[in-house]
Amino acid sequence: MITPKLIVGVVVAIIDVIMLSIALEKLFGKKALRFKLIPRVIFALLAVGCLGSFYTANREGSLTNEILTKAGYSDFAVNINWSANSNGPMLTFLNNMHIDVMDEPKGYSKETMAKIVRKYQNTAADINENRPNNNLSKQTLIFVLSESFADPNRVPNIKLNQAVTPNIDNIKRDNTSGLMLSSGYGGGTANMEYMTLTGLALNQFSKSLTSPYTQLVAKQDQPINITNSFKTAAAIHPYYGNFYDRDTVYKRFGIQTFRNINTTGNLALRYTQMIDGGQYISDESAYNDVLWQVDQANEGQFINLVTMQNHIPYTNKYANNQFKATGSGAGKNLQQVENYAKGISITDVSTKNFLDKLDTINKPITIVWYGDHLPGIYDGDNITQHNVIEHETDYFIYSNKYALDHGYGTKKIEESTKVTDPNGFIPLALKQMQQKVTPYYALLTKVQENLPAMARNSVGTSGNLYVKDNGKQVTTGHLTNKQRQLIQDYKLVQYDLTAGKGYSKNSINR
Repeated sequence: MITPKLIVGVVVAIIDVIMLSIALEKLFGKKALRFKLIPRVIFALLAVGCLGSFYTANREGSLTNEILTKAGYSDFAVNINWSANSNGPMLTFLNNMHIDVMDEPKGYSKETMAKIVRKYQNTAADINENRPNNNLSKQTLIFVLSESFADPNRVPNIKLNQAVTPNIDNIKRDNTSGLMLSSGYGGGTANMEYMTLTGLALNQFSKSLTSPYTQLVAKQDQPINITNSFKTAAAIHPYYGNFYDRDTVYKRFGIQTFRNINTTGNLALRYTQMIDGGQYISDESAYNDVLWQVDQANEGQFINLVTMQNHIPYTNKYANNQFKATGSGAGKNLQQVENYAKGISITDVSTKNFLDKLDTINKPITIVWYGDHLPGIYDGDNITQHNVIEHETDYFIYSNKYALDHGYGTKKIEESTKVTDPNGFIPLALKQMQQKVTPYYALLTKVQENLPAMARNSVGTSGNLYVKDNGKQVTTGHLTNKQRQLIQDYKLVQYDLTAGKGYSKNSINR
């Protein structure tokens, strides 16, 4: 988000300050207070020590971390705005000077990773015996992140006068669907997008890693992600392309084209209409851009869409808003809840129309559609009391008519789908598409099928939020030995691919 103009301005300002300091030194240096060499060295060391001590401030168990905790510092790693409001901008800045990507799991070594690769090569072979399709690039896979989409009727102490999303409710009933456990509330879109594209879990990273896009991916070389399996990959976001450094991140992921409101010429968005009373480009326009992109490849491709229509603020003045909200769950935000309900009801209609159009296309297409987080407007509810509910959004996986008729799609998968997480979407999509898997996706398949949904916890002392298919939160103490071993395998692979030596990178996804 830092522009070249701003960089030049800062450099010029620094040069001006240096020149002013030199001029003041020449004018007043002889009269000013002077320190001898030893005091100067002591003050310099104290300054370095004071600032340097914050290098380990985010590392649990370090002296600096313990001192800050006892002094009243509140760790809001999940939301840097909360931290700044609670601790002040200076402490928040110093506390984020150094980021540990991930703690090294016990037993990590080249030999361990070789064993894990062999283990999941065998797992992949077992899975692939019942999967007829072996070339993912012949199919079209679309990921749609629907901004802030979550049915408000599930929120405690909120009641709407009528159903908000009847079409999507019907789609979910007839197709693979359920609830997605989000690692954010009122924000964190790019983190859910990261987990969806890579299959890696945010809760397994260090707490200090609050934005994998900006703090990790931008520094990686060809990171593993779903686009590795496609010859053609495109991204569409009807907003600024530099938010969360997406324009850089998508290139790292191997996405060839990224259309956003910054791009022009051949890369410009084709559709930019807004809805009456809306503040952002509509979902209908975004879907039309996806349909246009589908036509640009003769064979299959991967398309990643991040919508904007239902982004904050919810002060929209929609025409003929039929929704009325009651209850204490919104606090003073009942008007915002009504506006939000109107927005996602419009999404509900445009999403059905989008799927209807996909059904007319004579190529196999599967779409993974999900809300990234709840909107941050339910101030009347205690998030600690309703932690799980306020981190559950809606998702479905839909294969078009051509895919179903030609053996490239499944109508409805019911096993382990009631509650899942963003890192479970790749293996679920591959199962939906009856697609053979690599050892890496075999691991993700086992994680998705056999572990509770997982997220980064925003309340309590544990950084991990685990939720079973029945919607109940569990702790690691309730997991079986096999589940703990699976988590350990998952952590080892995640560490190796992000913070470790990359021993498995060239073999685990082939």
